[in-house]
Amino acid sequence: MGAAAAGLLLANSPLARYYTAFLDLPFQIRLGSHGLDKPVILWINDGIMAVFFFLVGMELKREILEGHLSSARKASLPAFAALGGMLVPAGLYVAINRADPTAMKGWAIPTATDIAFAVGVLSLIPRVPGALRMLLLTLAIIDDIVAILVIACVYSSGIEVAGLGFVAAGVALILVLQWLGARSPLAYLIPGGLVWYGMLEAGLHPSLAGVLLGLLTPAKAAFGRSRPPPAGAESPVVRLETLLHPYVAFGIMPLFALANAGVSLKGLNLSAGPSLAIGSGIVLGLVVGKPVGILLASFAAVRLKVCVLPEGVRWPQVLLLGLLGGIGFTMSIFIANLAFTDEGLLAAAKFAVLVGSALAAGAGFAVGRAQAAPAAVSAARA
Repeated sequence: MGAAAAGLLLANSPLARYYTAFLDLPFQIRLGSHGLDKPVILWINDGIMAVFFFLVGMELKREILEGHLSSARKASLPAFAALGGMLVPAGLYVAINRADPTAMKGWAIPTATDIAFAVGVLSLIPRVPGALRMLLLTLAIIDDIVAILVIACVYSSGIEVAGLGFVAAGVALILVLQWLGARSPLAYLIPGGLVWYGMLEAGLHPSLAGVLLGLLTPAKAAFGRSRPPPAGAESPVVRLETLLHPYVAFGIMPLFALANAGVSLKGLNLSAGPSLAIGSGIVLGLVVGKPVGILLASFAAVRLKVCVLPEGVRWPQVLLLGLLGGIGFTMSIFIANLAFTDEGLLAAAKFAVLVGSALAAGAGFAVGRAQAAPAAVSAARA
């Protein structure tokens, strides 16, 4: 949040030209006839953020194998909630922007939930049932899965077969190294780089490389044909999650926020073209569509007896869940970068994401504190 605020301040201060010049600074990596020449902003969004998606991929694998997504019963309520929390915001956005094909490209922006920020706001609310936190985590994880599929299917350009050759070679090398029992993460850097480069060359977004590499990471301590690991040894998924999490949480995500939240209010013109409609669709989608969709879908699923509310969770707390689901931030800005190439439209979309996420966070915090107050009084009387 501090990094996002800093980016917004820098973009609207006398230092704005230096901030912009740094993000536009070209940076090249070349090996023989193959090379990449991108500005710093794209190295952050396409390169460094792949590590964020690598962490997401490992979390997804762990949750699918042994966590909140390991059975239909565990995943049913958050799955319905996530579905409603994506369909209603997208529907609101489409209803507002349906007449403009360019604006329609941003329909997926208000469907995302930022796991870190949503859980962060929830942690500021006292006496929250543990089941509600698990419900929010699971909903956000399912939300991420769908967002990744949307990026792959909607926001990736035509596929170049040559690039898929690099992806296949990288995956094959990883599988061979795992069969040999290679445990050092450094051994997988070159194959992982091949997968990332192949995705880029194929016209698929490099974020998919991070997810694929995360899903390929072994979830058991014993793998390959090497001797068994010592007792109590952690699996590569757990070890790498523990290793990378602080770097992602305190390095990569703030850097992404600093680079992408820098919307110049001087150049922002919400009355120009479809900018106002795009901004309105995003803000309404996050602040209204998310809680309405999550609450209605959860209510319908419970009434139809498809699933039940977790122990200790009541309907007012499902509303709190919906409000926190409206904090889109990281994934919403990420999708906005893919949806719009026009600088004016992108600035309007990013500004709307910041406004909508801030409103959703504020509303969620206020509602959560209000719900906690009666519990505090009852506890004091007891």
